[in-house]
Amino acid sequence: MSEPTNRGGNASMKLTGWLLILCLLPAMFADGIQAATLESYTANIAQLIAPAKLVTLGPRGANPRVQKIVYWLESARSDGQPPEKVAAVAVRISGMTNAAAIVLTENAMLRNLKIAGELGCLDKDGLAEMRRGKSPTVKRGPYAGDKASVDHIIPRDIAPELDCVIANLELLPLRVNESKNDKIGARQRSLAKEFFKAGLLKSETLAKIENSTGEK
Repeated sequence: MSEPTNRGGNASMKLTGWLLILCLLPAMFADGIQAATLESYTANIAQLIAPAKLVTLGPRGANPRVQKIVYWLESARSDGQPPEKVAAVAVRISGMTNAAAIVLTENAMLRNLKIAGELGCLDKDGLAEMRRGKSPTVKRGPYAGDKASVDHIIPRDIAPELDCVIANLELLPLRVNESKNDKIGARQRSLAKEFFKAGLLKSETLAKIENSTGEK
């Protein structure tokens, strides 16, 4: 006599197996999806900060890239990717080789993201503008209604070699930017030393900044 078959039990086991696989699918693919998302954000930012591309730009040519970087960092954060991680990976795949320049650029990108948030520029309208490299409208604080322009921390007239250096570019309300002119203060002198160590500033420009008698 042949042994009885348990067709009902086998069918039940098969159904349970498929249900288990379906339940595990999100976890199985989660790491891959996150990796792909991280890669896309870092790649978009890396091409915006690539030294080989920045040196080909004309006067103030890197300014729109500041807004675009902020857009991608904030989009990454909205997608569950830490901006700090995205920025760190982006600078390391951008073609930068100087460790000091990498740190300066990474810090500048995150600083601009913070400034944009403080100015209330990370809403839907602001992000739409920044995605296109445009200046968003300041929505928060005493300069509400202004445009969030891009300022050269060390003025380009004093250090033209820093014109398209991302680490020297910072979001600033337009009225503040216009009143700043070519002032040299303690921040500019300190930053100039860091830029020189990173190979971004000429020795003669550093000397000119250090010998400045104060704000002009």
